Amino acid sequence: METTDEALVEPEEQELPSDRVADLVEYIVCGLVDDESAVSLDVTDGEEGALIEVSCSEEDAGRVIGRKGRTIKAIRTLARALGQRVGTSVEVEVIG
Repeated sequence: METTDEALVEPEEQELPSDRVADLVEYIVCGLVDDESAVSLDVTDGEEGALIEVSCSEEDAGRVIGRKGRTIKAIRTLARALGQRVGTSVEVEVIG
C-alpha cells in the first residue's frame, strides 16, 4: 500500500485554499504600506467562502484602498481569481 505525504500530515496542519489567497493578499499589501509590522490578516472560513480582513495603520489604509478604491478593487480581483483556481470564494475587507 502506497502512502503519500498528505496522508502523514495532521488535519489541522493542512493548508486551506484560503491560506494561499491570504498569502497573496499579504504579499501585495506589505509591498504597498510603509509600516509592514502593523499589517495583519484575519482569515475567517465559512460555508459561503473565506473572508480576509486586512488590518493596517490608518495612514497606510489610504494606500491600500487607493484613489477611488482602485487599489483594493485590484487586490480583490486578484484574490477572487486565485480563489477560483483553488476552489474557494473570497472577500477582502480593509480595516484601518
